Amino acid sequence: MFHRLAQALLRRPKRLLYASLMLFVVAAAVGATVLPKLSAGGYTDTGTESARAAEVLEERFGVGQPNLVLLVEDRRGVDDAAVSAAAARVTSRLAKEPSVAEAYSYWTTGRPAALKSDDSRSALIMAWIKGDEDDVQAWMTDHGADYQGRVQGLEIKQGGTAKANEELTSQTAKDLFKAEAIAMPILLVVLIFVFRGIVAAAMPLLLGTLTMAGAFCVLRIISLFTDVSVFAMNITSGLGLGLAVDYSLFIISRYREELRRGAGTDQALLTSMRTAGRTVAFSAVTVALALSGLLVFPFYFLRSFAYAGIPVSLLAAVASVTVLPALLKVLGPRIDSLPVLRRRKPQTDTGFWYRTAKKVMRFPVSVGTVGVIILLALGAPFLDLKMTLADERVLPSSASSYQVGQAMRERFDSQQSQAEMVVMRKSGPTETDRLSDYAERLSRLKGVASVETVTGSYAGGSQVARPGPASSSFASDYGVYLKVVPKEPEVSEKGRQLVREIRAERAPYPVEVTGPGATLEDSMNSLNSKLPWALGIVGGSTLILLFLLTGSVLLPFKALVLNTLSLSATFGVLVWGFQDGHLDGVIGDFTPTGAITWSVPMLLFCVAFGLSMDYEVFLLSRIKEEYEQTHDNVSSVSRGLGRTGSLVSAAAVLIAIVFAGFMTSSITYLKAIGLGLALAVIVDATLVRGALVPAFMRLAGSANWWAPGPLRRFHQRVGLRESGEPLPPRDGAEAAMAGDRS
Repeated sequence: MFHRLAQALLRRPKRLLYASLMLFVVAAAVGATVLPKLSAGGYTDTGTESARAAEVLEERFGVGQPNLVLLVEDRRGVDDAAVSAAAARVTSRLAKEPSVAEAYSYWTTGRPAALKSDDSRSALIMAWIKGDEDDVQAWMTDHGADYQGRVQGLEIKQGGTAKANEELTSQTAKDLFKAEAIAMPILLVVLIFVFRGIVAAAMPLLLGTLTMAGAFCVLRIISLFTDVSVFAMNITSGLGLGLAVDYSLFIISRYREELRRGAGTDQALLTSMRTAGRTVAFSAVTVALALSGLLVFPFYFLRSFAYAGIPVSLLAAVASVTVLPALLKVLGPRIDSLPVLRRRKPQTDTGFWYRTAKKVMRFPVSVGTVGVIILLALGAPFLDLKMTLADERVLPSSASSYQVGQAMRERFDSQQSQAEMVVMRKSGPTETDRLSDYAERLSRLKGVASVETVTGSYAGGSQVARPGPASSSFASDYGVYLKVVPKEPEVSEKGRQLVREIRAERAPYPVEVTGPGATLEDSMNSLNSKLPWALGIVGGSTLILLFLLTGSVLLPFKALVLNTLSLSATFGVLVWGFQDGHLDGVIGDFTPTGAITWSVPMLLFCVAFGLSMDYEVFLLSRIKEEYEQTHDNVSSVSRGLGRTGSLVSAAAVLIAIVFAGFMTSSITYLKAIGLGLALAVIVDATLVRGALVPAFMRLAGSANWWAPGPLRRFHQRVGLRESGEPLPPRDGAEAAMAGDRS
């Protein structure tokens, strides 16, 4: 297939390039409109108890979780007459805004201590803006500026999820531009060093640009049918650029290798497409299948990375096996134009990676043992992994929502904006004695500051206030609800424990709990329930595809084990650096929270596993090609690593540079993703491919290529081979003749 595709491309390369240019213009025009159509949410499962309870609260009680918090600060004190009057006017004005279903404040609810800071110089205005994430963001765009800065003579800062999501969206766009501005020049310099010329170095960047334009276009189309997270842009940019660079690097390197053997331009392209081109396509499918594991999760935040990553990997491969060969054909020998450094003759059979493989295979047990110990030591902190939902602390300390959140943690006794809502279903009159008893028992729980409901307010196991004018809002024809205000932030392990205790408390009627802690608890349960499916998809597709490539039963399981070890080391470093905070100040300032945003490990697993398989495919395909010619296990491993080692390590450095650009982000979990992916590919391309793979294959010997008779016959019928047709002759005279005929 690839041989015929290459022949077709060689006949009309310019026509293909013109068509590609037109498609690029269209894709860029469509993709340029994608950012306003993306959402900042997607962190919750809409099928959980907390989601159902939130829906009931909105539809049957007309209330919701406050998503906009205004921190009012004034040196005169919040009880000053002028401050009180101005703050009450701001609250009243906010309550009358369109889509604001509820607004209340310290000054309009009887001056409760929970809404006033310890120093009496700050107090809170709470509001609930109705609608989904996009509706809330639209409201913030239209009205947010009216309630920040100097308002009515008061100093006001905005916080809450509405402001945090707005700042996340804005910061993501800035960080994406900054990461690309940093990565592109560095990539060009490294590519010039790799290819020793400006023209050859520019081609991978050109393909990366084409890939990203196409992927943004695909994202824009997908956004017409489903919600897509704004963070999908980051993976589109990073993965699109990185894979396009990697794939073009492999094809160009094989093309040059064939030219050095004496083949003409056409024959070199045909051989490159039949070998490296086939492997690129196979690798892209492997990456796409690894990313498809994200589709099983009920969070569109995670699914969005699959929406972005799957088309990116496939588009990068398509561009590499169509546009790149056409460019190489048109350029011909001009691929080496504008040389910068003198080209060195590759030393595949005497070079560093060849010698490394030979040395490793002399002492496979010792090298393998040391390598595994290193990975296990790096991965040890992973055993203490704690996950949480993202909140405003992932933003830089200069962000308004970050400052408001910190103020609420440090200067306020309770967490009004973090309240858990207990929705109680009861058709008919509610027995007040039973409800009061239940409220008293909830208020007695260790982490509860207060409980409010239709029968009054409760704290410490006793009623502290009788029902007031606003208490009737806690009841409807559906039943009643209770507002449980925690003592500490709910987006934490303590918050999850409190939710478990609330749900375990015996209630007089059926109840459902919603709120930040309940959302975290339900999200973690949803994540854990779908995790086996994701692991099964990624692991199962790996085993099947590598068997189809190699015909071996052992090598796919070897790849699975080594990739798991490599990823464990990466996760261990992330736990040590971000959860425990040891990297704070090293790769920029961030706020350690004692946990890692739950989406980071899931995303890293699928993306990093896919990239690891990417390098596994390139290495094993070349080793298999050598083995089919020599049937010498040691020689084929040495020559395979010798011919791909420098290539894979260069590709790893290049894609690590792309992902390292994420570490310049001001958003904590983007820093973690950038470091994790960069570290994963470097460890995989060096320690795993350079040491553990040759050590394992030396110990396995001929068993590397073993398969039971039925599977062996099955592979002979449907297996994938890098060199699907006979390899061109390697004799110099015959190769020269082939070049002349072409």
